Amino acid sequence: MAQDTTRIDIEQPEELRKWARKFDASPQQIKEAVQAVGDRADKVEMHLKGSRSTMNAERVANADSKGERH
Repeated sequence: MAQDTTRIDIEQPEELRKWARKFDASPQQIKEAVQAVGDRADKVEMHLKGSRSTMNAERVANADSKGERH
């Protein structure tokens, strides 16, 4: 059977590592994203990008509140 390249099987360690490398995330982040949005790779990618964007915005806001330059 051909591997489905649109779905992420978090039960397969090698596949989990592959997706983590592809999305520049940790295997744990991939697992959490799959639990949050399902196993479709496109949804997982968007979830990861969205969570990073939010975290970056928070870092910028925190730096601004402390008077740090960025």
